[in-house]
Amino acid sequence: MQTQIKTISSKFEAIISWLVPIAALAAVAAWFIIAPEGALGKLDAIGYAVCHRIDERSFHIDDRQLPLCARCTGEFYAAGITLAFQAIVSGRRSKLPSRGLIAVLIAFFLAFGIDGTNSYVYLLKQTSAGALDHIPNLYTPNNVLRLFTGSGMGIALAAVLFPVVNQTIWRELDNRPALEWKSLGILVAIIAVVNLLILTDSPIVLYPIAYISALGTLSLLVTVFMILWIIIMKQDNAFDHPRQLWLAFASGLTLALLLVLGIDLLRLQFTGTWSGFPGLTG
Repeated sequence: MQTQIKTISSKFEAIISWLVPIAALAAVAAWFIIAPEGALGKLDAIGYAVCHRIDERSFHIDDRQLPLCARCTGEFYAAGITLAFQAIVSGRRSKLPSRGLIAVLIAFFLAFGIDGTNSYVYLLKQTSAGALDHIPNLYTPNNVLRLFTGSGMGIALAAVLFPVVNQTIWRELDNRPALEWKSLGILVAIIAVVNLLILTDSPIVLYPIAYISALGTLSLLVTVFMILWIIIMKQDNAFDHPRQLWLAFASGLTLALLLVLGIDLLRLQFTGTWSGFPGLTG
């Protein structure tokens, strides 16, 4: 009986190993077809699935809006850099940060939430024709605060996600914390410098940031779906080398692109534009 189950399981895995790459290629092709023209147009299609893309709340290369608003640009470029930084510095470290570091990450999260809520209330007041004037704002929101609080949130997300990924993937784990005070300090300094460079509005900075932020968005989605796939397939802690992850990665990429495509098509159907939600400004 066990031999039959193993045979069926092997056949199923063989079928999946053929179907997933085909599905991944189909998803990539569909995404290229539906997304706007040009390299930045493809990045817009990624940002369109997760961001309101309000023009006034975004950075611009000349008159060209970046794929994500200021807050989402900060969040997703910082998350992408944090994941890459930890992959280089931390390797297979799988322990969550210490309580002190968790407190700092929670502070980043709270700053993101407070600034986001204040900004949203301000937006509602701008579009409510005075109906919400009795609701006070803590301060006037701006893209500088959106960028910095967004990037703090990106660090927090990736700092928690990275050790969880390691805990799920690897057969042999390094039980040291994935993020320590020194590495967090270096990471925060890097992000702060990049933020200051973004605020110069130089195309030399904004072009790569457009790519890093959009690809950071996609990398988070792919990572989450890859881990979900590994759990569903009951392959937890079954990997010894990154090359063994190709099928899980292809599965994560396929699911991530299908989600992006689905949201893009739904939003495009309702709004009829690849830009920000109609009627929302300020």
